[in-house]
Amino acid sequence: MRTALAATIGLVLAAGVATVPASAAAVKTPAGAREVLPANDGWAASTTGTTGGAAADDAHVFVVSNRAELAAALAGGTDPTPRIVLIKGTIRANEDDAGNPLTCADYADPAYTLDGYLAAYDPAVWGRATRPTGPLEEARVRSARNQAARVQLKVGPNTTVYGLPNARLVGGNLLIQNVDNVIVRNVRFEDAADCFPAWDPTDGSLGNWNSAYDLVTLTGATHVWADHNTFSDGDNDDANQPLHLGRPYQVHDGALDIIRASDFVTASWNVFQEHDKTMLIGSTNTVGADVGKLRVTLHHNKFANVGQRVPRVRFGQVDVYNNYYYQTDEDTYSYSWGVGVYSAIYAENNFLLRSADIALDDAVYDWGGTAITEIGTLTRVGTGPVRAVNLVAEHNATHDPDLGTDAGWTPVLRAGPVTPTADVPALVNKGAGAGRC
Repeated sequence: MRTALAATIGLVLAAGVATVPASAAAVKTPAGAREVLPANDGWAASTTGTTGGAAADDAHVFVVSNRAELAAALAGGTDPTPRIVLIKGTIRANEDDAGNPLTCADYADPAYTLDGYLAAYDPAVWGRATRPTGPLEEARVRSARNQAARVQLKVGPNTTVYGLPNARLVGGNLLIQNVDNVIVRNVRFEDAADCFPAWDPTDGSLGNWNSAYDLVTLTGATHVWADHNTFSDGDNDDANQPLHLGRPYQVHDGALDIIRASDFVTASWNVFQEHDKTMLIGSTNTVGADVGKLRVTLHHNKFANVGQRVPRVRFGQVDVYNNYYYQTDEDTYSYSWGVGVYSAIYAENNFLLRSADIALDDAVYDWGGTAITEIGTLTRVGTGPVRAVNLVAEHNATHDPDLGTDAGWTPVLRAGPVTPTADVPALVNKGAGAGRC
């Protein structure tokens, strides 16, 4: 059964068979689906600005309600014709073209079993010096390719993906790769779970499991606006995953990752909740294509009980202002601002509500960076008093070497006045996330 389904998936993809999505004639196109990024609204407003599919004619406005229709409307991410893709209801990426649900067993290569993989690469057997190789690792890779062919959905240039009321994409990785001018708004993205995480015994002192799919990935993408979306693990929280080889079996990667020379990105009024590796900006420490790129603005987003990478930055000039950090789960919290190599984070008027068990000096983590600008941060423990704090100074008081306090640039691309920090929680709670576009 498993082999037959996997073969069917491959044949369908190879033949280019797809269900034609419904016309938008039966659904009035929301005004928000034709909105363009306002002038000066962050880095995505730079140079040409970001218009997505606003210029789409009626023939290129699609209403999609299942995975096959969504894939057809996106046209494999290769057609530059302006288009608007309206997501209706819940779309599950893990289903075949007939709408039948697919499980991890359906993607698994005949030579792969998790029990066999665990036995082969147990550190007591394999050791910790090298990453897995050999037949079982090769079978895991083949299995992962089967799933990727189904759950990765490529977005083309000049596209707007917009959620109708209560729209959800579950189990999918929206992949914005090597294209320009994309808008993603008003969608709930949930649980892009990897069926076949890779074991890396060299990752840290005890090894780690690493998964493949973000909810939304920008790789080599330019002029992208992600606005009023909600990102989460849904009902499949990493905290509930088992331990394998003594480490958490982590099945999720990023929520919104911006990597490989992506540039001119604005992420505004989103909610990121109950997720671990939230936002990676820059995926390598190697000096190369990322230099002078990875310019990103994050404003009026809510980060609610997320573990880390909010954001973690390499190379880019990243403007982080008026965001609300709601961190009350000390068991899953690691850090918020990751200062990586050649990064230049400018953090202004952000609000941190936290548990008393989350130390202020944990909020900043030094991943090999040198400086970060911080202005106007406020913090509060529970319902206690609000007070001013400098998270970089808190970090420097307990860590060596110190991080510098001038990232070397000042943002100019902001659509309006910066919100006073004390007003950020109420404003962001009221306006951020899918359904509030």
